[in-house]
Formats: sequence, structure tokens, C-alpha cells
Amino acid sequence: MAGVGTSMLGSILLFTVVLSLQEVYRGKLASSELFTILGGFTSSLLFLFSLTFIGNLQESSGGKSSWGAVIVAEIIALVAASTVHRVCITTCFLFSAGLLYEMNKISGYMLSKAESKSKRH
Repeated sequence: MAGVGTSMLGSILLFTVVLSLQEVYRGKLASSELFTILGGFTSSLLFLFSLTFIGNLQESSGGKSSWGAVIVAEIIALVAASTVHRVCITTCFLFSAGLLYEMNKISGYMLSKAESKSKRH
């Protein structure tokens, strides 16, 4: 697994790239219904990358991650989505909720897997 610093750097770089591409292609993303949905999906990726960055920042500073990080990351993603199209805000929220559910499921699986390994040794 990647360390905290590597994960922070990767997530902030991916956040910057996705945000830049979203702003460059803002007109194209707002041009049709399908592209508007795609704009919401790219904004939900911004949610994922900003949540990863904020969570790693809190972990490296000795704090504990909480729902506050999720709310801040969601606000960042929704503001970015609002620069593309109003409908992108709704689709970003829906895609972000799905991503959050999947991330929670995967992290629970990985945590239980790590705990079972530590109990064997």
C-alpha cells in the first residue's frame, strides 16, 4: 500500500489534472445531456481525490478523519460542478454518494482483512 505522503501527492496531482481538464472542456461538458452527466461524474472524481487528500492530511497531522472531511470534499466538488452546468451539481452529488458507499465498503473489507491477518500472528 502507498504511504500517506505518496497518497497525498497523487491525489492532489490527480485533483489538479481533473479540475484543469474539466475547466478546459467546460463548454463541451455543458453542450448535451450526456456530457452534462459526464461533467457530474468528473466532479465526483474531484470529490474522491479531495477526500483522499483531506483524509491523508488529517492522518499525517495526527488527527482523526471524520464526516467533516466528507462534507468539505463534497462542497469542493459541488462548487467545481457548478462552474460547468447546474445539472452537474445533482449528478455530482449522486455519483459522489455512490463513490462514498463503495469506498466505505472497500475500506471495511480491507480493515477486516488486516485485522484477521494480525490475529493469526
